[in-house]
Amino acid sequence: MDDKALIELVTHKVLEQLQQVALNPDAIGTEDPCGGCALRTCEAGKRACDSVTQQQKIPVGVSARHAHVTQEHLEALYGEGHQLTVHAPLYQPGAFAARETLTVVGRRMQPIEGLRILGPVRNYTQVELAQTDAIRLGLNPPIRDSGDLAGAEAIVLVGPKGSIHLEEGAICATRHIHMTPQDAENWGIRDGDLLKVRISGERALTFENIHPKISSSYVPQMHLDTDDANAAGLRGGEGVELLRD
Repeated sequence: MDDKALIELVTHKVLEQLQQVALNPDAIGTEDPCGGCALRTCEAGKRACDSVTQQQKIPVGVSARHAHVTQEHLEALYGEGHQLTVHAPLYQPGAFAARETLTVVGRRMQPIEGLRILGPVRNYTQVELAQTDAIRLGLNPPIRDSGDLAGAEAIVLVGPKGSIHLEEGAICATRHIHMTPQDAENWGIRDGDLLKVRISGERALTFENIHPKISSSYVPQMHLDTDDANAAGLRGGEGVELLRD
């Protein structure tokens, strides 16, 4: 059986399972995710991320596998007129983890279920995976900034109402730090710079090739995928030191 036929077979089986629960969307992916300090679910005034920012350090947010979708693709997956619903707000203002989740299908018969959509909807659809996730799916996605999908891996997304095939849809996200223009000025950082941070502790590491993402709508936070976070023994909320050349 070739890759295309295998993907179609797995997609068909996943659709059959999802259609059985389509009338009960509350049963789909309602388990509480580990926030990894990406979610603002901890007590106001006692957030680890806020505390380390006050110490002139950059807080870590662990970014688990997730998807961004367009409104058109959301409706193809969840039905005409469907809107994303908030499961929990994210640390970055205006962003949220949606209640809606997907099943993703790669080249192997080991789909990943319960992959959460992050909102709001965007003008592109993509899946962000850690390399460990990609291996499970039989994929080798490139390391890219969000939205840079030229040459991304093909992947199938399955929702309760349908599925979509993305010829270029799966990436491993670059390590990146969200910051405001004022933060960037204070740290002497410009768009296009590649940054380096030092992580202390029993699994101390220095991470390089970190991309700055600068916008007045952001708050300072470094995003690492689960593979990088596990390698450094990070759970989210820790403060890291920006190294200067």
